[in-house]
Amino acid sequence: MAVTTEAVQAALKELIDPNTQKDYVSTRSVRNIRIDGADISLDIELGYPARTQLDDIRRAVITKLRDLPGIGNVSVNVTVRIVAHTVQRGLKPLPGVKNIIAIASGKGGVGKSTTAVNLALALVQEGATVGLLDADIYGPSQPQMLGLVGQKPESQDGTSMDPLQAHGLQAMSIGFMIDIDSPMVWRGPMVTQALEQLLKQTNWQDVDYLVVDMPPGTGDTQLTLAQKVPVTGAVIVTTPQDIALIDARKGLKMFEKVGIPILGLVENMSIHICTKCGHEEYIFGQGGGEQMCRDYDTEFLGALPLELSIRQLTDSGKPTVIGAPESRAAEIYRTIARRLAIKVAERARDMSAKFPSIVVQNT
Repeated sequence: MAVTTEAVQAALKELIDPNTQKDYVSTRSVRNIRIDGADISLDIELGYPARTQLDDIRRAVITKLRDLPGIGNVSVNVTVRIVAHTVQRGLKPLPGVKNIIAIASGKGGVGKSTTAVNLALALVQEGATVGLLDADIYGPSQPQMLGLVGQKPESQDGTSMDPLQAHGLQAMSIGFMIDIDSPMVWRGPMVTQALEQLLKQTNWQDVDYLVVDMPPGTGDTQLTLAQKVPVTGAVIVTTPQDIALIDARKGLKMFEKVGIPILGLVENMSIHICTKCGHEEYIFGQGGGEQMCRDYDTEFLGALPLELSIRQLTDSGKPTVIGAPESRAAEIYRTIARRLAIKVAERARDMSAKFPSIVVQNT
């Protein structure tokens, strides 16, 4: 029996992507099917970074196709292509940046910055080009978390700045430009202006995802940022306790009001794991984040443990996915990062670059 394109597509419709939970045909990942007698070659193009899983995906596709009657050699090439997606109405994507992801919380103290830096580094590990903007002017923490304290960005032209590099990540923070002990005694308009300058005057280099570590809360600064920064989507970080969830709901509502889609929710400090005996205990309650997701029809991206090593590694400038890449927590961060990238990939693509600029002149 001759091998046909239809038979190949039918087989791949039965194979589920472990990350998207959809088949490769319905997601239009199957490309360039070529049949030469009994031999098959094709491409699988993913819309999200998954460097640690490319070989597994390739083997799964080959194994599936080898079950076809009369099959010969099977050659599969798995690639990744990350594109820009739509932002709020009236705003255009930032030059050099395909997608901006805001990591936010309704209140401080829920581990938002730790989550932001680990997710950014997890995306780097999965093969993406990633930038991290520390948008917390009053309490910048990313210089410490990335081991960049004391370093300052350089300017080649006197008007723009080159981001600092750490663990393959492009980073920018007001903390690079001030003394670590200096308080930022600024009013709201000054903070907003400073953040816009950090965002737009940084020479981001072909960034697939710019992760913005937002300041906590839902005040004027956060609202102005949400209205002026072209954001692809937002992630809400919370803990399971009721007090944190009350404020997390406010943060979610703020993004909804300004037309920024919620990509999902991350529950931090979900469960405490004793370093001595391994006993697990729900210190801050259980199931709060999942219930909030059900209430607001948003995705529960994952839950992270309250673990001593996460704090220790982050304080040392080597966050968990770098300092302990084989740990359980690092794998959770990578899983959340892949799911986050998939949520971005499911958004409508930005087509503004496809349209020509029309200029009317008097002649």
